[in-house]
Amino acid sequence: MADIDNGTPYQGLILDFAGVLTTGVHEAHRAWCQGEGLEPDAWRATLNEHPEARRLYVDLEAGVISQEEWNRATAPLLGVEDAENLMGRAWAGVRPAKDMILLAETARAAGMTVALLSNSFGLDPYDPYGHIGVWDLFDVTVISEREGIAKPDSEIYRRTLERMDLPAEACVFVDDHPVNLPPAAALGITTVHADGRDDMASRLTALLGLCVATA
Repeated sequence: MADIDNGTPYQGLILDFAGVLTTGVHEAHRAWCQGEGLEPDAWRATLNEHPEARRLYVDLEAGVISQEEWNRATAPLLGVEDAENLMGRAWAGVRPAKDMILLAETARAAGMTVALLSNSFGLDPYDPYGHIGVWDLFDVTVISEREGIAKPDSEIYRRTLERMDLPAEACVFVDDHPVNLPPAAALGITTVHADGRDDMASRLTALLGLCVATA
């Protein structure tokens, strides 16, 4: 049975998805690229450095285009002939970060409000949150595709706080992209960079004042 230490000021935990609740993202993308006969880094390089591919991804995050539309438009930019479920195929090898999922479960069981704040990469035909199995972890879900705005727009953090019904100072936000942290910090949210270290879950457990009650 988990409890919150009376000394902690925190009542809410806000989690990003990819790179926080998932593991093996880069490895999965590289393996998929090699399986398609592409350069191992083609996925990352194309989505981040190709101007049109970058524009398409930004539109996908904000719900301007659907995942199916993104699949069809991005496949030729990657040099892939088959656009069918492109996103799902590239993400198939990504795994749940079990320690972080356990942390979310523990925080919620202790009475904290737990929220997902994620820049979407589409929900249909491939649902990344369902694939990893995290929908039921949260009291609040804020997905950029549904909001029409994405991190690091400060408005999406405000909406998250409103739906959690908590002040910023009572919340901790975890994200793997440093650019997404300052807007949250400016509102008064405590921010934590998910830097890939193996002890992330244990560090957050200590920060949140979570402990395991002994018999």
